[in-house]
Amino acid sequence: MKLILASKSPRRIEVLKKFIEFEVIPSTVEEKYSKKMDPKEVAMYLSLIKALDVMEKVIEKDSVIISADTIVVMEEILEKPKDRNEAFKFLKKLKNKKHSVITGYTIINQNNLKKIINFEETEVYFGDYNEDFINKYLDKNEYIDKAGAYAIQGYGKLLVKKIKGDYMNIVGFPIYSISSYLKKDFDIDLMK
Repeated sequence: MKLILASKSPRRIEVLKKFIEFEVIPSTVEEKYSKKMDPKEVAMYLSLIKALDVMEKVIEKDSVIISADTIVVMEEILEKPKDRNEAFKFLKKLKNKKHSVITGYTIINQNNLKKIINFEETEVYFGDYNEDFINKYLDKNEYIDKAGAYAIQGYGKLLVKKIKGDYMNIVGFPIYSISSYLKKDFDIDLMK
């Protein structure tokens, strides 16, 4: 059984490669969703369409495909910022407040079409900082291509006062939940 990660995210690749060999086939599907959807549904839906997109590209039918999509939510979904100005607005909005990081994930066995679609949610509390701090953080360019305009595994740690839940979920790959399903439902043990 071949494992495929439907993502080009360096963080997801780095997390999974510590445990098992796999192939990377990034999804090229456009990430569109209905604004009427609840944030958890959005994250799961985006992970599902990514997995289905990659499934169509895979010739060998003995593969298990994993995909994930991480969103940041505070009143609304804070997507990947379009530019530095939007990143600044996001970080100003998150200051001294709690937000949720939700990662939707999909695991599909291409052979029998068995699939798991689920999500992990972590609460993140940002601390107090001023506009000068935000600009210094933005100078590091970590905000680029990051939901909510920050990366907790980098300098973004300095924004975070505390978390409630799975840290790896904030990184973008809730390995505990995913590994549990891989073992229980797909007979893939990451502890080999």
